Amino acid sequence: MQGPLAGIRVLELGGIGPGPFCGMMLADMGADVIRIDRPGSPPHPVLQRSRRSLTINLKSPQGVAATRRLAGTCDAVLEGFRPGVAERLGLGPEDLMADNPALVYGRMTGWGQDGPLAQMPGHDINYIAIAGALHAIGGPDDPVPPLNLIGDFGGGGMLLAYGLACALLHAKTSGTGQVVDAAMVDGTAALLAMTYGFLGTGNWRDERAVNRLDGGAPYYRVYRCADDKHIAVGCVEPQFFAAFLAILGLGDDPDFAAQNDEAAWPAMHRRLEQIFATKSRGEWAELFTGTDACTTPVLSLTEATQYPHNTARGTYRTADGMVQPMPAPRFGSTPAGEPRPAPRPGQDTRKVLADAGLPDHDIEELINTGIATEA
Repeated sequence: MQGPLAGIRVLELGGIGPGPFCGMMLADMGADVIRIDRPGSPPHPVLQRSRRSLTINLKSPQGVAATRRLAGTCDAVLEGFRPGVAERLGLGPEDLMADNPALVYGRMTGWGQDGPLAQMPGHDINYIAIAGALHAIGGPDDPVPPLNLIGDFGGGGMLLAYGLACALLHAKTSGTGQVVDAAMVDGTAALLAMTYGFLGTGNWRDERAVNRLDGGAPYYRVYRCADDKHIAVGCVEPQFFAAFLAILGLGDDPDFAAQNDEAAWPAMHRRLEQIFATKSRGEWAELFTGTDACTTPVLSLTEATQYPHNTARGTYRTADGMVQPMPAPRFGSTPAGEPRPAPRPGQDTRKVLADAGLPDHDIEELINTGIATEA
């Protein structure tokens, strides 16, 4: 494996969404991520890439014993169960850290390990709603779910990957592991740091579509073009706003003289809506390309993979018949390698158990009794 985490071994106890995303982030950076899958469960072709997979029954004493043996060879474990489930399985942090005191134990939940909602089910939309983010996103009438990017992935999986990296650094210097409690509510709150700072200094109103960065300002919003496609305008700084106005022929227009006069914003909105409706997205993109106006086309998922800047940097690649984002961020001295295909559940069962030091006869017994299975 290549990447800055080469030599780090991580055990991933199944899960969906943010947990596998965390595992993908670590595997992309070179960690040997071993995922325990359920037999026959279809792997996600992107989130579960670059792993090794084994299938083992975590409800059997023999399966738990083998998993603990495996965890003893790892630097970190990550799980996404509800609080208390791992403990009931005999795979909680106290269980595994008793065998491996330097182990970093990462826990991925929506609500966190404690608090009144800790045992309640939920999804990204619920976590970002409680954290305040959902209320701030959308038009003046209704909030709009921003896919599941904020809670599941930005405030969840990526937060846990960051937490594990921090704890692994501490374990390397101290020899002592610890539990990392990554809650999507907490992560979403952290992502709102700048917004809360603006709110606290009187530079943000607790409403939608009335602020500088939420579509309220005419210079930071999306406009519909003549072909019903869209253009994204983000000319926040005065010099970029001036470049934007110059391209539109509005440089001397008195209606646009005071960029941050909120009373003038509605009139600016209407005028710009009318102007952008006169040309197609492609025509506008051609006019703004190479300028300082901070104005770009709004691309679909498919279009983004073919955009010249993205192709020049290799931001996406096609593998296994589908487009995938490449590993990020990029490292100068320890670059990440090409991601490997997601394994079939149980594809590496025998090899992983052997690497953990289980004797051949114990591995055969686990497989013959169906406690562990091979793909």
